[in-house]
Amino acid sequence: MTLTESTAEVVVAGAGPTGLMLACELALAGVETLVLEKLPQRIEQVKGGGIQPRTAELLESRGLLEPLLKRAMPRDPVGGHFAALPVPLDCTPWRTRHPFPIAIPQWEIEEVLEERALAAGVRVVRDAAVSAVESDDDGVVVTADGLRVRASHLVACDGGHSTVRKLLGLSFPGRPGTHQAVVADIRLSAVSAYVPRQMGHMSSLTRHAGGYWAMLVPLGDDRYRFTFGRADQADDTRDIPVTAEEITGALQTVYGPESTLGAVDHSSRFTDATRQLEHYRAGRVLFAGDAAHIHPPLGGQGLNLGIQDAFNLGWKLAAVVQHRAPSDLLDSYHSERHPVGAQVLHHTSAQRVLADPNPSDDVAALRDIVIDLLRLPDTNRHLAGLMSGLSLRYELPGEHPLTGQRMPDADLVTEAGPTRLSALFGSGHAVLLDLAAAVPAGLPLPPRVDLVRATCADDLGSAALLIRPDGYVCWAADTPTARADTLLTALAALTGGLAQVH
Repeated sequence: MTLTESTAEVVVAGAGPTGLMLACELALAGVETLVLEKLPQRIEQVKGGGIQPRTAELLESRGLLEPLLKRAMPRDPVGGHFAALPVPLDCTPWRTRHPFPIAIPQWEIEEVLEERALAAGVRVVRDAAVSAVESDDDGVVVTADGLRVRASHLVACDGGHSTVRKLLGLSFPGRPGTHQAVVADIRLSAVSAYVPRQMGHMSSLTRHAGGYWAMLVPLGDDRYRFTFGRADQADDTRDIPVTAEEITGALQTVYGPESTLGAVDHSSRFTDATRQLEHYRAGRVLFAGDAAHIHPPLGGQGLNLGIQDAFNLGWKLAAVVQHRAPSDLLDSYHSERHPVGAQVLHHTSAQRVLADPNPSDDVAALRDIVIDLLRLPDTNRHLAGLMSGLSLRYELPGEHPLTGQRMPDADLVTEAGPTRLSALFGSGHAVLLDLAAAVPAGLPLPPRVDLVRATCADDLGSAALLIRPDGYVCWAADTPTARADTLLTALAALTGGLAQVH
């Protein structure tokens, strides 16, 4: 086969939500990015169709939330869940403008992200399965069917069965799947009284009957997302195609013989496997999304975890590729995101026990206790922050209590007029927010750091804040006049010690 030679600054393997979000972030910084996708066309399956509050905040900071909301499916304004227990999680104590999960089919999320990526100059090549990866001191060479691309870095966002991970011979330690289930986009030609009419809290959408557990989610018109399984069905059927007869059997067992299957648009199987890469970086190859971590799909964490990986990695990789930061800055991607992934694997494992459709007497007793605890405001707040991503705090250098935290999207007034904090991040720059004339005049700033002087009616807990492009505070000062030396140190850390001032 004759190979077509090409170049890019970064190659992204996989055009799912993680890969496309990363491509958007890289393109925003002016990085030449090529996305390789093995599928010839997008599969229009709902799959991971929930955007958690923190992900919504991040998408809004890039102007991506509004086009997504136009595609959102109708849903009751109710909080998320922990292990499908019947107590909604209340995110309002976390001071967010988006306290409820947003229901959008995964393929529509991908479509919006790809439109943005293409408009920013990203190249997306489909029907291009990665078949070889070679690395040297200067970069990587990626072969995909008839294309051979040389780049500075490769980011594998190619899913739980990552080809890149396998080509590099990296182990994927964890627990194999013990049970499998089916998720299908279906159409019903007739429905029983048991079929839900409106998308609401997870606990109101689940049913158990005849050895099955099932969740039927209305998507509008006669369309539904049908997820089901049996406690006695092992993982060894993973590769067997899903049949209409199998779907009908589960549907009518759980929702009654009056519920009639009209059509199956898409279907697939998934398992409760839990695995995580030991290192998210292998030289010039990095891993994000399901290529780095997989877990049971409890609480709608997977898609959100991957998109947040992309927000953390994008600005760092751009700085390294453009020689604004040393390669060591990429190590902070692993050190920050690996613990986050491990935490998600940990709490989805706990949910896996609590959500057992056929619980033992001991597990049933534990469920009762946890339900009671969820009704306590402090417990609910803690788990709401955990599941939504709003409570995430990175371990960053600095003694101020805000260091490492996200900042709520506050209303501000600048010289240009009223605005919101989220609106300051549309360029993907870091923001030095001065709320009390605390930043010395004439302070030199590195590239892609914007100084914004503003007032805020709300108490943000500091006179001045340095906020990273992904929305986390990396420096704060309470005094009316900030110490320039500590700020310069923080600015240098933001660029891996290579801050070039202007």
